[in-house]
Amino acid sequence: MKQVKIYTLDYCPFCKKAKAILRNKNIPFEDIDVTPDEENHTKKIAEQYKIEGEVTFPQIIIGQNRIGGCSDLEQLVANNRLEDLLNEG
Repeated sequence: MKQVKIYTLDYCPFCKKAKAILRNKNIPFEDIDVTPDEENHTKKIAEQYKIEGEVTFPQIIIGQNRIGGCSDLEQLVANNRLEDLLNEG
């Protein structure tokens, strides 16, 4: 199974929801809370994942691929694609 990382803010309801989805599906993940240095981390995330425009949270990474945020995760679950994505390659 590919590694899952989720960049979060401690006050973000979408971050909490995304983590709950992963927990409910028993998918281990690394929670990277960027709240203490939000501005600096946001710039680094934008550069690292080549995000143009505003960086929103959470940012969910599966393997080396950024899948997006909570709504993107919900869509993967609804389409039964999350497990396939986790086990590809």
